[in-house]
Amino acid sequence: MRPTLTHLALHVPDLDACIAFYQRFCGMQVIHERPGKGTRIVWMAEPGKEHQFIFVIMPGGQERHLAANDYSHFGFALGSRTEVDRIAALAERDGCLIWQPRDEPYPVGYYCGLRDPAGNYVEFSYGQPLGPGSEAMPIP
Repeated sequence: MRPTLTHLALHVPDLDACIAFYQRFCGMQVIHERPGKGTRIVWMAEPGKEHQFIFVIMPGGQERHLAANDYSHFGFALGSRTEVDRIAALAERDGCLIWQPRDEPYPVGYYCGLRDPAGNYVEFSYGQPLGPGSEAMPIP
């Protein structure tokens, strides 16, 4: 069997704030919660993908301070430019929008970026050859 990416584990400075962020903006749900080493460990997943890929988040992390031109991020695909604009407007109201919606040549597409409560950047995009509905799009 070849290796399969199944999860990403992060220590975060405010567990509850991160849970709320990923629920609000990404539609992720808590699928498992347990105590661990004197703390709380939470698994989050997109509905229907609980057996494919999860975020494991735990308290005890330091806030990240990424430079404005640092494009390290988690990426989420959306179904339209309108959805990207909706997420950006919601994030702007919440004070966590870092990249206004913008259009880049293929394969980047239309995207915006948010900053989660731990300081990680989170991209929401449309038109990339990744995610649901992209199977017919060529990988450059």
